[in-house]
Amino acid sequence: MRGVWRFIASVLIVSGVLLLADAAITLLWQEPISALIAHREQSRLRGQLRTLDRLSAADARALANERSGRLAALARREQSRVASGHALGRIRLPTLHRSYVVVQGTDPASLRKGPGHYPGTPLPGQPGTVAVAGHRTTYLAPFKTIDRLHPGDPVVLEMPYGSFTYRVQESRVVAPSAVWVTRNAGYPRLVLSACHPLYSASKRIVVFARLATPIEDESRAASSSTTATSSASATTSTTSQ
Repeated sequence: MRGVWRFIASVLIVSGVLLLADAAITLLWQEPISALIAHREQSRLRGQLRTLDRLSAADARALANERSGRLAALARREQSRVASGHALGRIRLPTLHRSYVVVQGTDPASLRKGPGHYPGTPLPGQPGTVAVAGHRTTYLAPFKTIDRLHPGDPVVLEMPYGSFTYRVQESRVVAPSAVWVTRNAGYPRLVLSACHPLYSASKRIVVFARLATPIEDESRAASSSTTATSSASATTSTTSQ
């Protein structure tokens, strides 16, 4: 009988150690099981993003002669073809050494895959405020350290039709009901939002950033279109858009 009790005690001790280890990992880094799930989803999303890149390159060639509103048109095309939970683009946070595929949607299922774009807000290249949400402690915790972003830090959104660099303006802690943060500010703006403080959903931390670079200068789609045109007209002098 004593052997049975010793076995039970050993199992309880091991279980306790594992629970403490899991708690320590979560506190220091992120919840490990959900992180593995999100890693797998990010791999799948990268494949979806490559498909979007090809489609957007074809769109860019179709709109090669359109100058006014060209990127807005490309953004509308992408928004119309991307369903909830589908890869949309990539977000890079250089000063935090983080990079993730962004999905369309902020429902729980979508945010398990990575940062999510609020469907009710525009995409980069369209007027208004682009809004992206992300977890801070689970599913890769992509926005765990956005409280460390400082004014002037870059935030880059790489879309299939162009790359957009924003510069951080400020951060604020607001109530979950503060929908004003996604309103049009009169200039191209990006907001990143996440639960605050860590391990709580009582409030939201919101990072505000303003578009810092000329959109057309960073359009990957424009350069792809120019390259394709040059290759098709080897004997004709061509100029970039």
